[in-house]
Amino acid sequence: MKAVHFGAGNIGRGFIGPILSKSGYHVCFVARNKKQISELQTRREYPLVLANEDRKSEIVGNVTALSLGESGKVTAQIAAADIVTTAVGISALKDIAESIARGIRQRIKQGNATPLHIMACENGIGASQLLKKWVSPYLENWGIQDADRFVSYPNTVVDRIVPVQKHKDPLQVMVEPFSEWVIDRNEIKGELPPLQGVRYSDSLDAYLERKLFTVNTGHCCAAYFGYLEGYSTIQDAMSDPGIRSKVTGVLMETGALLRERYGFDEKKHRLYIEKILGRFANPHFHDPITRVARSPIRKLSSSERLVYPAMQAERLGLNTSGLVTAIAAALLFDHADDPEALKLQEQIRKQGIREVVSHVLGIPFSHPLHGRITAAYRKLCLNYPHLASTGFETIFSPTAHRPASTE
Repeated sequence: MKAVHFGAGNIGRGFIGPILSKSGYHVCFVARNKKQISELQTRREYPLVLANEDRKSEIVGNVTALSLGESGKVTAQIAAADIVTTAVGISALKDIAESIARGIRQRIKQGNATPLHIMACENGIGASQLLKKWVSPYLENWGIQDADRFVSYPNTVVDRIVPVQKHKDPLQVMVEPFSEWVIDRNEIKGELPPLQGVRYSDSLDAYLERKLFTVNTGHCCAAYFGYLEGYSTIQDAMSDPGIRSKVTGVLMETGALLRERYGFDEKKHRLYIEKILGRFANPHFHDPITRVARSPIRKLSSSERLVYPAMQAERLGLNTSGLVTAIAAALLFDHADDPEALKLQEQIRKQGIREVVSHVLGIPFSHPLHGRITAAYRKLCLNYPHLASTGFETIFSPTAHRPASTE
């Protein structure tokens, strides 16, 4: 069996690659890092270390790699593959779409009609279907209907914390012991791919939102609350009882939303929350706050881990005070090496916080959360004046950038 995986970063080598390898697949990583590609081609294996007391290690074998620029070889690998997976980030899916389409076209030419499952293992909703959206235009003149007979894009839920790390061995990767990979059974063509430890589900919604509203929401809350207090790592932030209490409060709010939507057992979900909090605090990791907090504009979008659950909870009449504070904290994140953070702060300075909450976060001026978020932001600015954007008076001026038809 053959698998092609786009992305030889920490998630690719630390999560998806090991599962594919253990399941009997020959894994070809498609990557950009020349050093990693060379090492994978030469060694055909790499070490994986668990972040626990024992530091248990294992060797992930039966692997190789190609450069994304080796289009002919990548095409041939996809044409012969049983599975194609990605861990490149949702925003980069469009950059690999043409390469995947070339492999599918070659497959059609060769008359290979065996099932090909393409799964985007990314943090986000419907990532595989988004990838299909990017791939399809490259197939228009090659018969999309032919491809649809044997190619499918099952959505997935993936969960494993793999922080930024450096080792003498450029291929070594350290990961937390916990991992979860759930695949939408409804999109599988033919028999289920034999993947060890993977769960197939007839409905991903509950798994997806549980993960998004607990792991992703909680992780970024720890980062944004930790940033306010000047901590450098998630682990340092989570050792602060005040921050841990705030993160717990947010997850109790999202937990109430999940119970309302999917009927989760309250006691079991509380245990799930405690497990997640323990994962964030793993003392064997030193996960930079700036890594987890990065890309605040994306994380504050209306379909993401903070604003989306807040809007849904508000609609159901549930408590959202912790989420409101977390959103306000995210609006204060400012890091020189993060283009989105710089852009967000510039928008706040030029447009004012009310316009940003409306047009960047997608929360209308008339929505109850709008006024509460701007008030929470103002309070945080007063409590942490060194973090507030310049032009304080302009940001909070009652007439600045106020649309005539609102409130």
